[in-house]
Amino acid sequence: MKIALFSAALLLSCAAHAALPAADLADADAAYAKKAYPEALQKYTKLANAGNATAQQHLGEMYLNGEAGAVDADKATQWLTKAAAKGNAAASAQLDLLRQRQQHAKELAWWTTQYDGSDVRTDDYRCPAPRFPAVSKINEEIDSVSARMKNWQLCFNRYADHLKEASPLSKRIPDDIKKLMTKAELEQAEAHMKQVHQQLTEDANINAKLVTADYNVWRNATEAYIAEHNDILKNSPPSEEDLQSLREKRGGGK
Repeated sequence: MKIALFSAALLLSCAAHAALPAADLADADAAYAKKAYPEALQKYTKLANAGNATAQQHLGEMYLNGEAGAVDADKATQWLTKAAAKGNAAASAQLDLLRQRQQHAKELAWWTTQYDGSDVRTDDYRCPAPRFPAVSKINEEIDSVSARMKNWQLCFNRYADHLKEASPLSKRIPDDIKKLMTKAELEQAEAHMKQVHQQLTEDANINAKLVTADYNVWRNATEAYIAEHNDILKNSPPSEEDLQSLREKRGGGK
């Protein structure tokens, strides 16, 4: 009878100890869900050091995602490898992700820190500033300059519409690269590309102001010349040719 009671007590004790890691893991998961990352890191680390594969997997992911501080690929690999060795499928998938990240390191760096918007400002949307003379005195030149300005304006409007449609630029990140990014990297890429978009927009607006200012200088000078020329013609005495033409119209002959 004593042996039976001792066995039952031993079984109850083992069950209680087995339940502890599950309860601790649930606490760690709850802290992680609340984004209480320091608390989750502490709890996962304790369980991971005790050999819990699920905690090792989560700990590796925290290091990979930068939720344990700075992104640490070495520590992430270390913990994920331990979890994968115990048959953790999620850890194995994360290790495969890490290998793919190494293969696409240049692309990841491009989208997170080096992207320059060159795929947005293509030749179709380059609008060279038209040249304006100081003043135009003949109708042919006035029409030519006005046409150049109109064509530039149309090009600029197309580019402005294109910039709006391209926003946010982060949607240009290829899906196969985006799935390799950590949350921190994706946020970094989005912030960087937002800044690039703002710079492209600012550059376009500055260029538009400069072109418009040059055009206004030409237009004001040309309009002033035309007004002065018209005043001269209006106030000058008629030429002999004009007088002769007027006599003929009136039937006066010479």
